[in-house]
Amino acid sequence: MSTSSARRPAGQRTRLVLSGLALGATVAAVLPGPAAQAAAPAPSDAATAVSHPTDYVDPFIGTTNGGNTYPGATRPYGMIGWSPTSTKGDQTSTGAANGYEYNVTRMRGLSLTHVNGAGCNPGAAGDVPIMPFAGDVTSSPTADTKDETYAANFSHDNERAEPGRYAVRLDSGAGADLAVGERSGVADFSFPAGKPASLLFRTSNSLNGSEDAHTEIDRKNRKATGWVKTGAFCGRRANGGTNNRKSYYKLYFSASFDRTFATTGTWRDGDVSPGSTSADGGEGYATGADRAGRGSGGWVGFDTGSDRDVRMRIGISYVSRSGAEDNLRREISPRADVDDIASGARAAWDRELRSVRTTGGTDAQRTAFYTALYHSLMQPNLISDADGRYPGMDGATHRLARGQGAQYSNFSGWDQYRAQIQLLALLKPRIAGDFAQSLYNFARQNGGVWDRWVHINGPTHVMTGDPTAATLATFYAMGVRNFDYEGAFESLARQATVPHEDGWSDAGCPGQCEGQRPNLAEYLRLHYAPQDTCHCWGGAAETLEDAVADDALGRWAKLLGRDREAAYFAERGTWWRNVYDPDATDGAGYIRARNADGSWVAPFSPGSDLGFAQGTSATYTWMVPQDVPGLAAAMGGRARAAERLDAFFHKPDGSWSVKGGDPLRYDPTNEPGIHAPWLYNALGQPWKTQATVREIVNTVYGTGPAGLPGNDDLGTMSAWYVFSALGIYPQTPGSANLLLGTPLFPQALLDRPGGTDIRISAPEADAEHAYVSGVRLNGRNHDRSWAGSGLTLKGGSLDYRLATQPDRDWATDLP
Repeated sequence: MSTSSARRPAGQRTRLVLSGLALGATVAAVLPGPAAQAAAPAPSDAATAVSHPTDYVDPFIGTTNGGNTYPGATRPYGMIGWSPTSTKGDQTSTGAANGYEYNVTRMRGLSLTHVNGAGCNPGAAGDVPIMPFAGDVTSSPTADTKDETYAANFSHDNERAEPGRYAVRLDSGAGADLAVGERSGVADFSFPAGKPASLLFRTSNSLNGSEDAHTEIDRKNRKATGWVKTGAFCGRRANGGTNNRKSYYKLYFSASFDRTFATTGTWRDGDVSPGSTSADGGEGYATGADRAGRGSGGWVGFDTGSDRDVRMRIGISYVSRSGAEDNLRREISPRADVDDIASGARAAWDRELRSVRTTGGTDAQRTAFYTALYHSLMQPNLISDADGRYPGMDGATHRLARGQGAQYSNFSGWDQYRAQIQLLALLKPRIAGDFAQSLYNFARQNGGVWDRWVHINGPTHVMTGDPTAATLATFYAMGVRNFDYEGAFESLARQATVPHEDGWSDAGCPGQCEGQRPNLAEYLRLHYAPQDTCHCWGGAAETLEDAVADDALGRWAKLLGRDREAAYFAERGTWWRNVYDPDATDGAGYIRARNADGSWVAPFSPGSDLGFAQGTSATYTWMVPQDVPGLAAAMGGRARAAERLDAFFHKPDGSWSVKGGDPLRYDPTNEPGIHAPWLYNALGQPWKTQATVREIVNTVYGTGPAGLPGNDDLGTMSAWYVFSALGIYPQTPGSANLLLGTPLFPQALLDRPGGTDIRISAPEADAEHAYVSGVRLNGRNHDRSWAGSGLTLKGGSLDYRLATQPDRDWATDLP
C-alpha cells in the first residue's frame, strides 16, 4: 500500500523558522511527513467541502516510479521551480529525468528551474544548482566528478515540501528553507556551529549541461549574479542524441544576501581560484566522462559565529540580469522572510486549486486528487518578465501581444493535448488563451512553423504529429477567446496544407524530426504517411496523429463559419482508415504501417512498435477518438469492437491488465491509449468504462512517491486522474463534449469564470458504488453517456444516481 503525507487540519498555516542544527526538528514539527494512507473518510469531513486544498497536496507524489515530478517550491504557472538536484555519484547522473529521484538521497544543489514530469532523461532545465556547503572550498567543485566532497546525504525525515515551499536539512548539518514568488525566491540557509559556511553556485551545471556560463560576485553590494546558456532538451535520446545538443536560452540570476561575504572564490574545470570574483565556462552537452570535470561556478562564504542563518533573495529572468533584478524587486520586498513568501504561495495555490471544491471522500482520495490538480496546474510556465519582455523563438527579445497577460512556454504537445489542455481550458480559460497566444507568437517568430514540444523559447521537435492544431482547436471549442484565433487558425491550416522544406528533412529522426508536418506533399498525395518516405518517427503513428489534428481543425473551422475548410479537414480526419488493415492477424484488423507503394510493412505483430511512436499497434489501433463509430464499423460492429476492447483491458483468464508491461494491452504510463477506457461509451456499453476507469483509479494511481503510473508529462497523467475522479472526460480534441463516468466524490463544484460553474452531485459515491444508473443534466433526465458543449460553455449541473452493480440499460442507445 502506498503512503501519503499526513493531513493538517483545514486552514492550518505553517511557520518554519530555521535555527542552525534545530532545522531537522523544526521541519518535522511543522510540515507534513510520510504517514499511513487513510482508508476511510474522516467523519467531520463527510459533508464539508475542502476549503484549503493545499492541505491535501503532497509534492512527493510521482517522485519515483518514473513519475519525474519534483517536490520543490513553485507557484502556479511559475517561472521558478526551486528543487533539489540529486546525484548518483557524478555530475550527470541524478537518478531521474527531472533531477530528483525519491530513492536517491544525496544532493548536489538546489536548482532554480524545473519541468514537471518530462520523460527524456535527463530532461530539461535544472539550472544553477545552489549548494549550502559546511566547509571551506579548497578544490574545484567541478573536479569533484564523483560528488564525494561537495555533495551531501540527507534523510527524508529531514525533508519537507508543500506548495510553494521546500525545506531540507543535510547530513552535513547545513540546511535550506525555500519559498518562491513567480520569478523569484527567498531562502534561509543554515550552517552547523564550528564549521565554515559556504554557498556554491554551480552555474554551468544544468541537467543537460551547458554551452557557456558566467558567475560574478559583487562584494560591495553583497550579490552573486550570472547566467547559463543552455537547452538541449532530449538531446541525448533520439538519433544517437546528437541532433538536439544545442543551446536556445539563457537563464539570468541575481542573488543578494543579508550580510557581507567572509570569503569568495570561483572555479573553472579543475582550477580553483580563492578570492576571485568572476568565472566563465560551460560543460558541453556530452555525457559521462566526456562532460565530467568541465564547467564553472563560484562561491561565497560567511562568518556564522554569531548567527548561523543566512538569508538570500534571488530573481531570475530569461531576458537579462536587470530583468532578474526587476522581477525580484517587484515580487519580494526587502524585508519579506520565508514565512511571508510561503504564506503568499500557499494562498496562490489555494486560489488555483479551489477551482474544484470536492466534498467527502477519504483522506487518501483527497490527497491523490488535489495533488493531481496541483501537478496539472503547474504548467504552462511563465517566460516573460514582470515588464512583459520575453525571449522569442527567433532569439530576439519581444514584448507581449496586445491584450496578452503573459508569455508562457513548456508545451509537451503530444502528451498534453489529450487531457491537460482540456482541463486548463475548462478551469483556467484566461491562462489557456494567453498560452494559445504564446504558441502563436512563437510560430510567427519561427517562420510560421509550430513546434510540437516547446521548451522556454526553443523548438525541440520532440515526439510526432501536429498537437498544436489539436490544442488550439480544443481551446476554441471550449470557449477560450482571448487570443488571435483567426490568425492562429489560418497559420495552422497553412502548415497543414502547404508543404514546408523542413518536411523533407531527416534531421532529428526518429524522435525529433524537424517537420511540423513531415513530408506533407506525400501525405496529401497518398492520404497516409508512408513508412519508407515519411521523414517521421513512424508512418502509422503519424497518420493517426495527423488525422486527429485535421479533424480538430475541421471542427474549429466549422465554429468559425468556414464551411469549405471544415468539410475538407473533416474528410482528412478519416484518413486513419488508410492505415487500418482489416486482414491483419487472421482478419482481426489492426492499424499498420504501409509503404509508399501501398504495401503493408512486414513483418507485423500487434505487439510491435514498427511504424509507431512509444506504443504498439495494439495500443494505437484504439487511437481514433474522433471517429469511434467508424473504427467500430471497421472491426465488424460495436459489439465486436467492445469484445476487442475487453481483451485490451483483460488477460485471457479475465483478470485485469491495466498496469502496463504487456505490449498487447493497456499501458497507463504513456499517452496513445489513455483515452481507451472511455471508448465503451461510444460502443453502447458505458458500464464497462465505469468499471475500467475505477479499476485504474484504484490500482494504478495512489498516494506516496510512487503514486503516478509513469511520467507525469507536464500534468497529462495527473489531468487524466482529475477528470476520471470527477466522472467526466474530454470526448475528442476540437470538441467541448464531455464523456460521463462515475464520480469519486459525492459533490464537486467546478468554480469557473463568467457564471459557467459546473456542479457534480453523486450522493452515493463510495468504494462500492462504481456504476451509473441514471443522470440528470440541468435537472432533466439524460440518457446519453456524454454531455454536449452546452455544459462546458454555459455551465450547469450533473446529478448522478450510482449503483453497486452494472446498469446495462442506462445510455446504451446510440445515434
